[in-house]
Amino acid sequence: MIDYSVVKSALKHSLMLSLLLVLLGQVSCTPNHPYPKSERAQPIFYSVYSEPPKHLDPAISYSSDEYAFLELVYEPPFQYHFLKRPYELEPLTAKRIPVAEYFDTDGRKLPANTDMKQVKKVVYTIEIKKDIEYQDHPCFVKTEWPEETLESVDSITDFPEVATRELKAIDYINQIKRLGDPRLPCPILPIMAKYIDGLREFTDALAEDLTAERERRREKHGATYNREQDEKANPIHLDLNKHPFPGVELIDEYTYQIVLKRPYPQILYWLAMPFFAPMPQEAIDFFEQGVLRDKGITIDRYPLGTGPYLIEEYNPNLEYVFVANENFHNELYPSRGEDGDREKGLLRDAGKKLPFLKKIIFKKEKESIPLWNKFLQGYYDTSGISKDSFGEAIQISTHGNVEASEFLKQRNISLLTSVSPSTMYIAFNMSDPVVGGYTEKQRKLRQAFSIAIDMEEYIQIFANGRGTSSHSPLPPGIFGYEKEKAGMNPVAYYWDEKSQSAKRRKIEEARKLLAEAGYPNGKDRDGHPLEITFVNSWYSPALGPRIIWFEKQFTKLGVVMKNETSDYNRYREKIDQGNYQFTMWGWNADYPDPENFLFLLYGPNSREKYKGENTSNYDNPEFNRLFKKMETMPSDPERLAIIRQMKEILYRDSPWAGGLNPVAYGLFHEWYSNAKPNAMYRGALKFKRIDHVLREEKRAAWNQPRFWPVILALILLGLGTVPAINTIRRRGKATA
Repeated sequence: MIDYSVVKSALKHSLMLSLLLVLLGQVSCTPNHPYPKSERAQPIFYSVYSEPPKHLDPAISYSSDEYAFLELVYEPPFQYHFLKRPYELEPLTAKRIPVAEYFDTDGRKLPANTDMKQVKKVVYTIEIKKDIEYQDHPCFVKTEWPEETLESVDSITDFPEVATRELKAIDYINQIKRLGDPRLPCPILPIMAKYIDGLREFTDALAEDLTAERERRREKHGATYNREQDEKANPIHLDLNKHPFPGVELIDEYTYQIVLKRPYPQILYWLAMPFFAPMPQEAIDFFEQGVLRDKGITIDRYPLGTGPYLIEEYNPNLEYVFVANENFHNELYPSRGEDGDREKGLLRDAGKKLPFLKKIIFKKEKESIPLWNKFLQGYYDTSGISKDSFGEAIQISTHGNVEASEFLKQRNISLLTSVSPSTMYIAFNMSDPVVGGYTEKQRKLRQAFSIAIDMEEYIQIFANGRGTSSHSPLPPGIFGYEKEKAGMNPVAYYWDEKSQSAKRRKIEEARKLLAEAGYPNGKDRDGHPLEITFVNSWYSPALGPRIIWFEKQFTKLGVVMKNETSDYNRYREKIDQGNYQFTMWGWNADYPDPENFLFLLYGPNSREKYKGENTSNYDNPEFNRLFKKMETMPSDPERLAIIRQMKEILYRDSPWAGGLNPVAYGLFHEWYSNAKPNAMYRGALKFKRIDHVLREEKRAAWNQPRFWPVILALILLGLGTVPAINTIRRRGKATA
């Protein structure tokens, strides 16, 4: 017998549940919120990284991704003005930007307008500000902790006591000496050793000390000696103050000098980089404790500085958390910028104390789609634009301008674009017997390739048009870069008078050059197809189409392109050893000067021979001569004339088959203030502001739970039971 009361009760409860869900839908809740409630009422900035930084030691790190972390903590004497363009240096911990003092061979001071050929010594005197303190740190309590304490800690935050002290000039000298420490693979040592007086000799003396200590230990322990294990357990201590070093001199507690062997005005730009940030002796000694090194507690993981932030949590596979440094000195938001900044609201915070953000959380995100979705939900404050999300994010206006899509505009998400002071280029290995060399035939071979490899097409397909094809190593915004016909590469392009623009030369011209190079229709004199190998580390399936695209570029000439993909470490090894024919490489500006790009083709900077940044191993004596003449000149018409000569040589030799200058696209929510790209200063988060109240309101509005599908299903289910109840009732009556 059917119990109708049970059926009615089920229907009643389903309707009540539907009503409950309707009521819940009116309540502000976001069940998909990824952050704890304790964080939601704070002005925390949320950002991402795809791979954890490899180095956070300022003597080693040389990556833009790492600098995004490093420049939050470390403070060199100078920085780039946050708002002014062109980029302008300003004092950070220094009182002022120093003026070079010139001296001759006999030590006599020379006037500022002297002939640079007479200069044999250059002195920069840097006076730092008083009352700047380091972040709290256990090294300022003691540099050698009891072993039982060291055994009990797993992080730098586990120490029971911390303290601070004032920044002193000697700390900057310590760091410059660390650049010459043979235990630290400093990437800029070859460059700095050419200019800083005595740096090479200082490095050699430390290397001899290191070798002598290793030999002493080997003799002591005999044949069973394992150097790697021994140095891990008992790190070798090198006294950085043992040997003379005329390149740095302490004047007083707050003043030091850097002495150069010859003029090098770009040194001021280097002094705005973490390589020249201060390093207290206490930290050097503290991090040499063997127990800490065994636990991975090193300066390479836990930076220590005077900057606006310090690391609170270190979890490379999950997140990095930075918090405001309570000891941070009195730095104020700039009161002046460039034209238009005030109208854009970029001067609302003028004169206010930095930093505004009290916490910064970097989350690890390897995939672009989840990152994009979280940005749209308001869980990340800014975002780049991946290829997958480009169509959803960008639209072209009726005037041909790039704009944020209507969907983004509805959410008050703004778009910022800026040409990056960087270049991506296709490098031929000039040491290779086929694609390298300086004969007329070898030049014509590379010229043919430069025409055939259609970088305009590459930019449209793989960068969604976010870039401009480059005609020389100099990107827009760098002195010596020229627009239109004056800056055109006449080997790969011709000037179209009708459109007033540079057009890529026809493929027929490339085929003619290829034939003149000895490869008619892409074949050698024996009729065998010419084979060219492309070396890369493009393992990701998403990068596979790029390899296919490169193959098609050579197919147009009848040339066979062979692909050679390796893991990144093996790839770097091939490039470093000159074991490749051509590859794609890139360079981000260290500083806004043409020397920082043209040195990529200076012979003595060859990667293969001298471990420099000249990846193509290009070595043209005339180019080298002009480079040496140009590198230390002021940016005036005479320097521009020399740069033009250098570019003409590069057009003819074609060590690079063109490339692209990326255009950076950035999106930010309306609650994110003081948004202005600054490619030269990656630690600019101290200038940013978050309206966390508005952010939480938007998150709640955009992430309301959607109960209506469940409600509809329950209602349909409830309605569906009515015929069943009636049928059962009729059958019950019939049976009765």
